[in-house]
Amino acid sequence: MSNKMWGGRFTGRPDAIMEEINVSIDVDRHLYAQDIAASKAHAAMLSAQGIITASDAKNIGKGLDTILSEIDNGAFDFKRALEDIHMNVESRLSELIGPAAGRLHTARSRNDQVATDFRLYVRDEIDEIDAALSAFQQALVTRALEHAATVMPGFTHLQTAQPVTLGHHLLAYVEMAARDRGRFADARRRLNESPLGAAALAGTSFPIDRAATAKALGFDRPMANSLDAVSDRDFVLEALSAASIASVHLSRFAEELVLWTSPLVGLVRLSDKFTTGSSIMPQKRNPDAAELVRAKTGRVIGALTALLIVMKGLPLAYQKDMQEDKQGAMEAFGALSLAIRAMTGMVLDLVPDEARMKQAAGEGYATATDLADWLVRTLKMPFRDAHHVTGRIVALASKQGVALHELPLQAMQEVEPKITADALRGLSVEASVRSRTSYGGTAPKNVLAQAKAWARRLEKARKRP
Repeated sequence: MSNKMWGGRFTGRPDAIMEEINVSIDVDRHLYAQDIAASKAHAAMLSAQGIITASDAKNIGKGLDTILSEIDNGAFDFKRALEDIHMNVESRLSELIGPAAGRLHTARSRNDQVATDFRLYVRDEIDEIDAALSAFQQALVTRALEHAATVMPGFTHLQTAQPVTLGHHLLAYVEMAARDRGRFADARRRLNESPLGAAALAGTSFPIDRAATAKALGFDRPMANSLDAVSDRDFVLEALSAASIASVHLSRFAEELVLWTSPLVGLVRLSDKFTTGSSIMPQKRNPDAAELVRAKTGRVIGALTALLIVMKGLPLAYQKDMQEDKQGAMEAFGALSLAIRAMTGMVLDLVPDEARMKQAAGEGYATATDLADWLVRTLKMPFRDAHHVTGRIVALASKQGVALHELPLQAMQEVEPKITADALRGLSVEASVRSRTSYGGTAPKNVLAQAKAWARRLEKARKRP
């Protein structure tokens, strides 16, 4: 008995192991909505071109709507023996409308079918991720407005460097998320071309209208080369690359939350909503949500790496290796979406310990650069000389065990006689952050202005049709 999918060429059944390695329905069943949408567009085009009758196209459309409803309602029986989503849908369509179902596959192949379905799927995922990133930005901006003047330590090398504000720190991630959204938008723009109608690899002799199906599915245009149309997976790689960078940004923030919530640091607290306890240590409050965001980055980067390795040795055109393009990507997009939502929740949930932040901001002689700047600005000292003088004063303060602004003026003048009391007024953490008024600096008025500008920008984007 011949295999229905392969027609008369094959007379025997595949080995059980062959069936197991070849089946993809467990993964590509998630493409059902995109597969049905593309099939409806294809049937309508075939009818408009006179390739199938209007009656058959109408019945195909109705049957596909029924199948969509069955799947949505959990009433559809996915059969592994039918291998993939395409054959599962076509088989059920045949049960519903009879022989007319066989006309649906005219002038197309599973090669251009799956390429179209997956482009539609990735496009939908990009749109969902963009919306999640927008909500993440909004949460960051909301908290930045609240904490535009809340002083905290800024770090380099994980050592206290200079005072900044919490609002300034949060806005750094708004900027990162904006770049992430830009990368996804660029990837979406490039993927928005339709492979449908490329057939197996060479196009078709039927008088199809590829522009019509492209328009019906929301694509900008048909892909110009049939070989490229069925074999390209750049669109997945680009989206996964953008996802990987976005995941790294989230992971960096998650790492900070893990550090900041540690009792040893104690800059912020997270509530019961985003922490867990210990099965043995009743005092523990673990930042598990942040830790899991950090870990999911590996899943996203792994999916990108895996697909790059799959694609690197494939000649044109379609190869079965490409069946491995979906599972990792689907899991990666799901992981990223969940991580963004978790980070958004934590941003809104975190409670800064403002007193501890201010104290930590002044530790480690964090305002030493302000003293050096005063020497340059007031005494016209070359910066390298000012750096050296300030270093000697910091060493003196450290020896006496006092903060820089608490060191007596007389002691400073033993190092540099021209220092006046005016220098001391700029050495508090509040004065330090107020002085950072250069564009992009941490001065509270800067932060407030930037946060308000971002709030307007996000609101305008939400209202855009």
